[in-house]
Amino acid sequence: MHIPYQQQFGRLPDFEVTYQLLAVEPSGALPIVYQGVRWDFMYEDKAYRDGLYTIYPEVVVASTGEVFSNEQPLPAYGIAAMWILSAKLRPIHQERIRLGTRGYWMEANRRTAVCEVSRIIDLHANIG
Repeated sequence: MHIPYQQQFGRLPDFEVTYQLLAVEPSGALPIVYQGVRWDFMYEDKAYRDGLYTIYPEVVVASTGEVFSNEQPLPAYGIAAMWILSAKLRPIHQERIRLGTRGYWMEANRRTAVCEVSRIIDLHANIG
């Protein structure tokens, strides 16, 4: 069972994105995944494509802002709060992430979703 990250980490999310899951097969089938999936993040901009980062998505209900239920599959597109886990790498993301920054949720070397930063929340807090 997924415990909301705000409860786990004791802080607000760093930023929010809109996302769209990508097909996993040539047939166009979308992945069936649930809240709590721990995909990594990769920047779309080739200048910043220097690796995968541990920035976890947490899908929220657009109309209420509440964490999406972990009892049903995630919607194909929607909104997700994003959580930077490495305090050491936080300054890098503070420099790179702006409204409109695009990236991908990654499972190993496979893109699972495309996303775009739609809101900055607590990105510039000094968490350590």
